[in-house]
Amino acid sequence: MNSSPFITRNKPSGNSNKKGNLRMKILNRNFAGYLIANAMIKLGYTKRAKQKLLNGNYIICLCFHTPSKNLFESCVNWLSKNGFQFISMKDLEKISKGELDFPKGAVIITADDGWQTNYESIVPVAVKNKTPVTIFLNPGIVENGDAYWWSYVSAANRQKIINQSAEYYKGLENEERVQKINEIAAQVKLKREALTIEQVKELSNTDLISMQSHTISHPILPKCSDEKSANEITGAKKIIEGWTAKPVTHFAYPNGDYTQREMTTLANNGYTMAFTTNQRYITPGDLKQPYTLPRLLILEDASFEENICRMMGVWKKKRK
Repeated sequence: MNSSPFITRNKPSGNSNKKGNLRMKILNRNFAGYLIANAMIKLGYTKRAKQKLLNGNYIICLCFHTPSKNLFESCVNWLSKNGFQFISMKDLEKISKGELDFPKGAVIITADDGWQTNYESIVPVAVKNKTPVTIFLNPGIVENGDAYWWSYVSAANRQKIINQSAEYYKGLENEERVQKINEIAAQVKLKREALTIEQVKELSNTDLISMQSHTISHPILPKCSDEKSANEITGAKKIIEGWTAKPVTHFAYPNGDYTQREMTTLANNGYTMAFTTNQRYITPGDLKQPYTLPRLLILEDASFEENICRMMGVWKKKRK
């Protein structure tokens, strides 16, 4: 079990004050989270939430990004040992249509972006435990072999090329953001971060791993023009279906951002469900609004105690 509040995904070297300060900030944040989560567990918050979920009409939908194998396996094992059952997106579709009863203690697992690390950290655990997983993929990044755009921002900050955060770039209109990221990428060299096309095809051949849409290039959709937003949504579907020969009907909004325009595009182009980063359980009422389904975000850098609280929905601060 990953119970250490001091584990971080990226360990900066000690020869940079900026990196050292960032690492200390993460450690302090994680330690504070660990203490709060421990208190919540001891005070019975997670126990009461667990009983509510196992006995009521609620479905947990978890969102991972780049978990370690240890964290992902710990989450799966904890849920299994505490009486939860894993269901697939196909099951959720049947539940929404009334073809299956609304289950007690059901969990859906999703992973956003299609990170290369998912191949070694998520897939073996899913196969071993027969756990369905949906990976929301950015096929443009898969195809180009690039890093994700916010990784270029982080690297440029570490190299003191820029001093703006990813949040600053998320606020820009899409064309301006793309131009600035391209300028950064010309100065910063990063390795592939996404799955390969071959891996996508391989994983889609199993019944456990479903490859679905997260746009082509992970833009902030409300910052895109009408044409760009539509192309990102419809184009990703076509590309992934071409690779996998399987229908793409589920979608996750990049950064959790969307407008009515995006929901309309999804509905008009064969998508049946879309997922947000609104942190709460899925209820029967939510299934009547299938383009705004909530998910609970797992924080890969946090202590396992904090992530227990996140899985049970008692840790609800939104993380974009």
